[in-house]
Amino acid sequence: QVQLVESGGGLVQAGDTLMLSCAASARTLHSNAMGWLRQAPGKEREFVAAITSTGRSTQYADSVVGRFTISRDNARNSVYLQMNNLNPEDTAVYYCALDLRVGVFLPTTVAQFDHWGKGTQVTVSS
Repeated sequence: QVQLVESGGGLVQAGDTLMLSCAASARTLHSNAMGWLRQAPGKEREFVAAITSTGRSTQYADSVVGRFTISRDNARNSVYLQMNNLNPEDTAVYYCALDLRVGVFLPTTVAQFDHWGKGTQVTVSS
């Protein structure tokens, strides 16, 4: 059973930067698309970003385009989310997510992900 462990969250001010990391254990993920989801208090979980198994293609939610960057290091079995120019609307629990389909896929909805970690809290104050 794969385990995804997120880290890097915290309390920051508007305009600040954070880098989230996700480490996977129990299996290698170089054949799977990965992504980040988030859930704010009182709201449904939403798609943030995704990256194909090869790392050559990415997709972002409109709300984070130009501010967030997803990347991966298959040698380290890890995925990252660089978050710049954070604003209070980015406050949420961020989840690393795995698409179990093997091949080159680019999931763009929460439903296309099959597994996620326990999350890391990101809080942005104004």
